[in-house]
Amino acid sequence: MEAELLLLGAGAFLAGFVDAVVGGGGLIQLPLLLAVFPGAPIAVLFGTNKLSSVAGTFTAMLHYARRIKIPKAIAVPAAIAALPGAALGAAAVSFLPPATVRPLVLGLLVVVGTYTWLRPDFGRYEGHGLVRNSVRSVSVLTGFGLGFYDGFFGPGTGSFLVFAFVRLFGLDMVHASASAKLVNLATNVAALAFFLLHQGVMWKVGLVMAVANICGAQLGSHMTLKHGSGFVRWMLLAIVSVLVVKLSWDLFR
Repeated sequence: MEAELLLLGAGAFLAGFVDAVVGGGGLIQLPLLLAVFPGAPIAVLFGTNKLSSVAGTFTAMLHYARRIKIPKAIAVPAAIAALPGAALGAAAVSFLPPATVRPLVLGLLVVVGTYTWLRPDFGRYEGHGLVRNSVRSVSVLTGFGLGFYDGFFGPGTGSFLVFAFVRLFGLDMVHASASAKLVNLATNVAALAFFLLHQGVMWKVGLVMAVANICGAQLGSHMTLKHGSGFVRWMLLAIVSVLVVKLSWDLFR
């Protein structure tokens, strides 16, 4: 069991690092949990993953908040709206299989990646977004919509949040990433609460992974603040590329 915990801890560290920058840590943690515990109930593994993610996301958000000013007028309404959105998304799974949205998500990821690649200055500086009026209303819709997506399907939520905060509100990549942490924290807490009430988590494994995830999140947020928007942009492109490959494989194999 010690070897498995070391492997899961290493994976959680890397997941925390990636999540703190641009999201996508679930791509690392969930496959590891499934590989190490193939006989465990899926819901328990999902809950264990969320326990680790909540810890890392929370500490990353605190790290950002101590160093930069998170745009609360955008991030807070989005985070609040993401809570019911995530709950409804999780409930919708019983009516519509998440796999049915895979082609749409794949297309959106290609658009996000292509747009970011073709615009080297995208998110490098704070500028004018598409939304100048009704910022709160749009942030609520953004948080609710992506919260629903996170509860319903999940992959790429962090990347979509960063892209939306840059494109809609004109934030630079660093402030967009920090804002995304607040929304991600809300959806992760909602999901964790659901799993705790219904299926539970593997506490020993989850706490070990949580500590490792926190360490990775601290390094990731530190690197983001040190290297700025250019670093976040390349991480965004990397995560989107991995997601495109994974979803394409799942869709066309």
